[in-house]
Amino acid sequence: MKPVRTALFAPGSKARVMQKALESGAQAVILDLEDSVPVAAKAEARALVARAVDDAAALPPDSRPVITVRTNGAATGLLADDLAAVVRPGLDAIFLPKAESVEDMTGTASLLDRLEAAKGLAAGAVGIIPMFESALGVLRCYEIVRATARVAATCIGSARDGDLQTDLGCGWSIEGTEIFYARSKVLLDSCAAGVYALDGVFSDLGDEAGFIRDCALSARLGYIGRTVIHPKQIAPARAAYAVSEADAAYYRRVVSEFEAVEKTGASAAIIVDGKLVDYAMYQRAKRVLEWARLDGR
Repeated sequence: MKPVRTALFAPGSKARVMQKALESGAQAVILDLEDSVPVAAKAEARALVARAVDDAAALPPDSRPVITVRTNGAATGLLADDLAAVVRPGLDAIFLPKAESVEDMTGTASLLDRLEAAKGLAAGAVGIIPMFESALGVLRCYEIVRATARVAATCIGSARDGDLQTDLGCGWSIEGTEIFYARSKVLLDSCAAGVYALDGVFSDLGDEAGFIRDCALSARLGYIGRTVIHPKQIAPARAAYAVSEADAAYYRRVVSEFEAVEKTGASAAIIVDGKLVDYAMYQRAKRVLEWARLDGR
């Protein structure tokens, strides 16, 4: 699954909301079968989500967001039925909530293996994005991410009053102190395992300033984007995580000037805008420019 800045949740029990999500401009859409769907409505929601995936598959490629589904967790007894309903052409990945073990991942991967074969999809077509929403999940993050090659990204459950905060028994503040370690560990383990990390939702829709501040902290830590719960959060989130025009221009100069000098064999260390640039800074510049392409820079 390609990297994204924003992934918009839409409840799987509401067909109209899912359709609006597909048209929202979010780079990815998460059709939700878990927490936003009442237990009694799960079966109906599976059918609605399957139809939404089909609708998305029919969109022109250049206007089609990444299509994902948040299933119910591996321990709920609902996962197999969720996957049987929604694995089909057009589905890019699933968000697997409350991932806590290697077995959660390998069991889910095995189910996907069988469904892809049965439905004529390419092997490995559907990625898995584990969601870390408990102390045990955060503790085991690296081994969980490494459990299957299907892992396309990770997501931490950083929402206020969410599962992770409940499990930790901690408070919450806009400074982020209380879950700073968990946020950092999920990011570090994800990078060590070679995948990118998405931050969780910011649940206070009335606090745009707080949302922007939280995105800025998340971006400084190294998260490339986040899940969002309303279309009005898309633009400020993309702006907060984006590589600025000034940074993109600077790093293009770093790459250009370093490569020009390197070709001469004269030096592997130069000065650009008063800053030292050697191989380490050159590699950093190339990485930033990769992310800048997400922002059209």
